[in-house]
Amino acid sequence: MNIPAIKGIIRRRLLLNYRVSPEVIQSHLPDNFRPKLVKGHAIAGICLIRLEQVRPTFLPAFTGIKSENSAHRVAVEWDDENGGTKEGVFVPRRDTDSLLNSLAGGRIFPGVHHHSRFEITDQNGDISIKVTSNDAPLVEVHAKEVETFPEDSIFESFEESSRFFENGCIGYSSRPNSSRLDGLLLKVSNWQASPLEVQKIESSFFDNPEHFPEDAITFDHALLMRDIPHEWHSEPELSHSK
Repeated sequence: MNIPAIKGIIRRRLLLNYRVSPEVIQSHLPDNFRPKLVKGHAIAGICLIRLEQVRPTFLPAFTGIKSENSAHRVAVEWDDENGGTKEGVFVPRRDTDSLLNSLAGGRIFPGVHHHSRFEITDQNGDISIKVTSNDAPLVEVHAKEVETFPEDSIFESFEESSRFFENGCIGYSSRPNSSRLDGLLLKVSNWQASPLEVQKIESSFFDNPEHFPEDAITFDHALLMRDIPHEWHSEPELSHSK
């Protein structure tokens, strides 16, 4: 699925990250992906992102749209056709408050987008976000901006974590009733992130013991990005059999 280059502003982006058993997370991945590991653990999580001024690159900013969005994601690697290794994320679920995004997703824009409700408070460094889908809770997080990175993270430092997620800039998601995966490349010319302290996090996906036994998943840390110009570009499709 090819789209014209799109640009906009990442007004706010939370990266909420779990460390997960590789064997458990593999069952949630298409067969051509394997989890990208950090100290023997897979990394999965939720991206909560507010986009503004989103439009084709040839149009002025005032024509752009804004939206709140959520993506459940897993850091992955795969083999390319030349025998090399590529990295990015697999996105099993996307949610948005934009009716346009939900109608276009999986049809003219990569990835099915579920139309969901977002309740947000973002004041004085405190951030609360609640996402509900069909009146059922999907994600809830309460966090605050801080300057220190958690010592118990699987990552050695904030810089190591930031590089890990900057490198995972290609996202693949399933197309309805198809064995093809649509790819989307996020281009950020000036990557900037900061630590975020999570005080509460609930996820109907990651908290479900039928998918993730309690001893197979642990919340690790979070990052925050604000006011970042960006572009989206199509990536070549991939095929899968699962």
